[in-house]
Amino acid sequence: MTTSPITKSPVTRYLGRPAQGNIAYDVQGTGPLVLLVPGMGDLRSAYRFLTPALLAAGYTVASTDLRGHGDSDMSFTSYGDADTAGDIEALLLELGRPAAIIGNSMSAGSAVIVAAEHPQLVEGLVLVGPFVRPPSTNAFENLVFRAMMARPWAAAAWKAYMPTLYAGVLPTDFTEYQQRVIASLKRPGYASAFSLTTRTDHFLAGASLASVHAPTLVVMGDKDPDFKNPKAEADWIATTLHGSAVMVPEAGHYPQSQQPELVSAAIIDFLGGTNGRA
Repeated sequence: MTTSPITKSPVTRYLGRPAQGNIAYDVQGTGPLVLLVPGMGDLRSAYRFLTPALLAAGYTVASTDLRGHGDSDMSFTSYGDADTAGDIEALLLELGRPAAIIGNSMSAGSAVIVAAEHPQLVEGLVLVGPFVRPPSTNAFENLVFRAMMARPWAAAAWKAYMPTLYAGVLPTDFTEYQQRVIASLKRPGYASAFSLTTRTDHFLAGASLASVHAPTLVVMGDKDPDFKNPKAEADWIATTLHGSAVMVPEAGHYPQSQQPELVSAAIIDFLGGTNGRA
């Protein structure tokens, strides 16, 4: 199994969201569809190690940027779990078939919302470092984080904060990737969109859990700093969704790029079972 990042960039396509803006995405490969959605403050190339493994395993891989991130527009007036869920739904309708959705961090909550509201579009869920309910942090901690990520210092704050989310083993290309993320954030208007995204909550995702029936795999880094007890959170989510959980050693909030071989193997094994059930 290869764990090398993608060296040739696919053609970027755009999904128009009426009176709002464009969502950037790309599509590669043939076979069952897998949709990759990154987390807040990240780019769709967050899955640069997983994508080639999925392609080699015979999947069609669609990757998308969040609104206000990467190649997507920053002209949207609202951001967060529900907005991203709407974008995921629209993209799957555009692609014309259901998919297994892999969502990291905030977008895992959005994937849960789509699975609850549009089950015909979702063949399976892979929730990576997932926020699918309001975090256990207190109101003061949330306020401090939002203040840190506000304009005009959002790019500098995120640059300083990013390494803490990669507790454990750093990706082999971490410095280069971090530079790409921060450069993207420094473009006019994107820091504001990012700051608005940090104001999301996960109440709708939490309320949607009971309505989800798609096969689910939870992937959690054992050092994920966003959770006081990562294993307990992963086990709770997996139990609630009648799924399974994989704990990734020496990994923080982005296990798909910190331990790509282990995570890719676990996801491909899960997707194989999902395709069989489908």
